[in-house]
Amino acid sequence: MMISPAINDCSFMKIACEEAKIAENEGEVPVGAVLVFNGAVYRDHNRMIQTSDPTMHAEIAVIRRAAKAAGNYRLNGSTLYVSIEPCLMCAGAIVHARIARLVYAACDERYGAIDSRIKAFECGLNHRPAVTSGVLAQECSGLIKRFFAARRTGEVPKRL
Repeated sequence: MMISPAINDCSFMKIACEEAKIAENEGEVPVGAVLVFNGAVYRDHNRMIQTSDPTMHAEIAVIRRAAKAAGNYRLNGSTLYVSIEPCLMCAGAIVHARIARLVYAACDERYGAIDSRIKAFECGLNHRPAVTSGVLAQECSGLIKRFFAARRTGEVPKRL
């Protein structure tokens, strides 16, 4: 998918939210991500259960895709959109990939490693992306809240 100049943060976050809904339909925690790099758009969602891989978060999935397509683990100049605040593992991957900008929707008070629990980008690492938060926060946090509320009442299969 090539990028149109009319596309903005909300447009990409809507795609990340669509990916989160796909994850939910697959019984995964509903988190989606979009990575924009060199005119291409990569999209994916959590796949930890499907892959039996605890590292297969949405962020890791799109970083892997973009890096493979680029033939380089450095994704300088890229922007990553995520439906929820990245965890510490994903924050580390963002730093290693040299992602220029992170845009996330909802805060994650439990595992968030950008602003909520830990401030991973403020501990003197060799790369610090620009961060924008709160883009479509209500819509994305609503997905997570509904998912876990349904899990507590037994409406969603407990495959985790």
